[in-house]
Amino acid sequence: MTPEPADSIRAAGLRVTTQRLAVLEALDALPHADTDAVHRAVQKQQPGITLQSIYVVLAALTEAELIRRIEPAGSPALYERRIGDNHHHAICTGCGAVQDVDCAVGHAPCLTPSEAGGFAIATAEVTYWGLCPACQATDARTSAGRNT
Repeated sequence: MTPEPADSIRAAGLRVTTQRLAVLEALDALPHADTDAVHRAVQKQQPGITLQSIYVVLAALTEAELIRRIEPAGSPALYERRIGDNHHHAICTGCGAVQDVDCAVGHAPCLTPSEAGGFAIATAEVTYWGLCPACQATDARTSAGRNT
């Protein structure tokens, strides 16, 4: 059973605030959201909250390991609530949709490098790029239209 957000915040040694609770709630509804999307979601409950406040809250929650920050190449940072495992991500090159992908092999770090240069590897971060089902369907319809 997942602990309540307020309990998680306290357990991480942070003060429970309405902003932190609202950000966690927004990320429950919008997994893999960027800062702007989180800001828009939180503004519905707290119209006066600033974008800077969202950045501060996201940084504190990331530092406390209550959320995870991913940084896909060429994209803004994205945040998610799924933590505690070493899962990966598939990102659509058409629309930017992001999907969680479980570890490629077993448990963390999931992948073992042929040479780690003396590093004790703890996690592996893999990003798969391709077309999501919706973009594949659109691409197929567009291709079919050109062939007629």
